[in-house]
Amino acid sequence: ICFLLFAVLYIVSYFIITRYKRKADEQEDEDAIVNRISLFLSTFTLAVSAGAVLLLPFSIISNEILLSFPQNYYMQWLNGSLIHGLWNLASLFSNLCLFVLMPFAFFFLESEGFAGLKKGIRARILETLVMLILLALLILGIVWVASALIDNDAASMESLYDLWEFYLPYLYSCISLMGCLLLLLCTPVGLSRMFTVMGQLLVKPTILEDLDEQMYIITLEEEAIQRKLNGVSSAVEYQTVELERELEKVKSKKTNLERRKKASAWERNLVYPAVMILLLIETSISVLLVALNILYLLVDETAMPKGSGGPGIGNASLSTFGFVGAALEIILIFYLMVSSVVGFYSLRFFENFTPRKDDTTMTKIIGNCVSILVLSSALPVMSRTLGITRFDLLGDFGRFNWLGNFYIVLSYNLLFAIMTTLCLVRKFTSAVREELLKALGLDKLHLSNNPRDSETKPSANGHQKTL
Repeated sequence: ICFLLFAVLYIVSYFIITRYKRKADEQEDEDAIVNRISLFLSTFTLAVSAGAVLLLPFSIISNEILLSFPQNYYMQWLNGSLIHGLWNLASLFSNLCLFVLMPFAFFFLESEGFAGLKKGIRARILETLVMLILLALLILGIVWVASALIDNDAASMESLYDLWEFYLPYLYSCISLMGCLLLLLCTPVGLSRMFTVMGQLLVKPTILEDLDEQMYIITLEEEAIQRKLNGVSSAVEYQTVELERELEKVKSKKTNLERRKKASAWERNLVYPAVMILLLIETSISVLLVALNILYLLVDETAMPKGSGGPGIGNASLSTFGFVGAALEIILIFYLMVSSVVGFYSLRFFENFTPRKDDTTMTKIIGNCVSILVLSSALPVMSRTLGITRFDLLGDFGRFNWLGNFYIVLSYNLLFAIMTTLCLVRKFTSAVREELLKALGLDKLHLSNNPRDSETKPSANGHQKTL
């Protein structure tokens, strides 16, 4: 069963990566073999990430199914042993991908072989293995120094020699904490950004708008820019570039207007408001659940995400509303994951990291796979820490050291609630703020965050001026 689930995830991951991978990298030579191996390792990592995302939803729905059909013959394969095994495999493969496969894929892609050796795959593999050993020694040395500075006793130093039982789980616990902190930064941004993304994907209602008139105006504007572009001398290069930019913007607006004009009345007037209301409800429920979890943390010690300590799989429902509550938890977990990915690529630091269709290098694909793996591995921990679900963390996910620290867990919940609320308030008051700035005449000072305010514009003397 585990193999079948992973095979499906691997096939889906392969099609996703090949959709974004740059086609120019496909040659039939030594580099092609290296790219192919890196592609398979990246696909494996992305499949593991998808499995980590599905851990909590699969476990929650399995628990409810076993409660509803306890003696069903066709559900005998679905049991606690299988679910515990999936959690352990997800943890094992996450460690394997994070510490072995992805560093190997990156160094293998960048390697050329040591000087003096015969060039080829073997030389590149040898250089990659040497780089991995040096990286492992570097990380081990850093952890030893940190342990000596923080907790300088014989027991902590001896425990570092036990790589499998202490060192790797401790290192993965630190990376999980960093992943949860990254989710804390990305998810509130993504929750507010989701409204803009869905607004771009869906057709907005045409209230007090004349689309025919707008199409006529935009067509005239396109023709005027085209005439200017044809009449501009090639010597005036900055004017040509500026006009081409304007023409692209006008064509984009024209395409959007044509799409809005072709859309049906149901799509315009029903789907868009329904989706926006649904997003608002899901976001509000998430913030409400986090607020309730903060209260539980203050009055009840069992609300701490300490690991497996519940009644077990199939013995009791973990949701107050039964199957409906479990379905709501699953929807919220997927919504938080999608929002975190949207927020991750919306941050300025990761904007250039966004993959593009048929134009993404293997190095960038490896970086994206590592980022998605860190986010997806931290998703079950974040969902349990925020109280989105009461399902206990199984396997090595419940052994993280920081999960038992009351102050870290409480601070995490408070920061998530505050940051999400601030992002939503800023999102829904931005239009009012822009109008107030215009009314007060302060819009010329460029106090808004509109990216158009910082565009480079040519001046009369031909020099570039940037505000």
